[in-house]
Amino acid sequence: MSSAISIFGMGYVGSVSAACFAHLGHRVIGVDVNRAKVEMLESGRSPILETGMNDLVAEGHAAYRLHATTDSRAAIHESDISFICVGTPSLRSGKLDLSHVEHVCREVGDALKEKHRYHTIVLRSTLLPGTTETLVPVLESASGLQAGKDFAVCYNPEFMREGTAVADFLQPPYTILGASTPGELKLLRPLYDGIPGATFETTIPVAEMVKYVSNIFHALKIGFANEIGTLCKNLGVDAEPVMRIFTSDIKLNISSAYLSPGLSFGGSCLPKDLRALVYRAKEMDLTLPLLQSIGPSNEEHLERAAEMILQRGKTTIAMLGLSFKPATDDLRESPQVQLVKRLLGEGRQVRIWDQNVSLGRLVGSNRQYIDEVIPHIGPLLCSSLEQALDRAEVIVVGTREVDRETLRQHLQAQQIVIDLVNFEKSRRLGEHTSYEGICW
Repeated sequence: MSSAISIFGMGYVGSVSAACFAHLGHRVIGVDVNRAKVEMLESGRSPILETGMNDLVAEGHAAYRLHATTDSRAAIHESDISFICVGTPSLRSGKLDLSHVEHVCREVGDALKEKHRYHTIVLRSTLLPGTTETLVPVLESASGLQAGKDFAVCYNPEFMREGTAVADFLQPPYTILGASTPGELKLLRPLYDGIPGATFETTIPVAEMVKYVSNIFHALKIGFANEIGTLCKNLGVDAEPVMRIFTSDIKLNISSAYLSPGLSFGGSCLPKDLRALVYRAKEMDLTLPLLQSIGPSNEEHLERAAEMILQRGKTTIAMLGLSFKPATDDLRESPQVQLVKRLLGEGRQVRIWDQNVSLGRLVGSNRQYIDEVIPHIGPLLCSSLEQALDRAEVIVVGTREVDRETLRQHLQAQQIVIDLVNFEKSRRLGEHTSYEGICW
């Protein structure tokens, strides 16, 4: 089923979206203040240089499915769904310049005054989480209408790369539709029928944030590859096979592994290997800010966890989990151990429970680690979860190896749960329990 679509902003995102939607059979009206762009589209020519665009624009023009205008009011009245694709450049401070988006929202709202049909407005510009919600009052004020009742506001980020934008639109990694309620996606949802890949219907802030996370991760990967390449060159190592072999691992390296927010990393490998590589770079007088920042970032996250606990102003703490990884008894550079040491240093009384860690069972390097490095922690270990929870004011969940039912049964209304591993949300632990997660 075809739809009538207006797209505001015939820049890169807007013009590609217009041409592709027309290619999919929809009737599209492009809107822009730049008459040259409008005239090019009206004559069947692409306003941007992009692979495949000339053919798609010519196709849409010949089929009378793709038009362009400078008249925003006419475009609104001739469509049922409008995409806002104008730019959000940076100000000198780095802050987003929302003036173009706000201007278009006022234009759209003003045009809606005289329209008596329900209309869907879709923000496609890159916006920080919470921004779309701040634009709703602009639309309501200009239109005199009520969002959710007279018109819908959605967020639909794009994931197109220059040079492959048409292919990326028609075969995206996924499609994200953000709205306050599922009903507001009624007109937007069908536009992506037949488009391959998973579709995620979610809240507007989540949709806004996914766009930023994607772009920042791309930037992070480029910076990481460049710093590793620099280090390889100075070590006399060929970076090309290193990265080719590295990226062939889709189980750990190029995957969702290690991308779940939680507590800081620790253990016998990651901290030690990071320090060694950073030290070697310093020996060669290499400045690698990205690699050098990983350690301080990890320490700052651990400090964030400590402050979450200390700010509660409570004295008795139950620490659930001590090893750096579940199902192990490895305490070397465990962030949980560092957290306990920090709490003790602040005068807190701490009890510790970890089903894999007990003085009677520890042998070898782990027993030696407790005896020599953290001897004051040994006496704090409890033999049972119940013992650790008894009379604790704050319960810190630092492992997923906790029996949920036992924890529920022993939680008391006045106890505070600080969750460092996304163990379980408060309503499932106990609706009267105060709950806070480190990253959620």
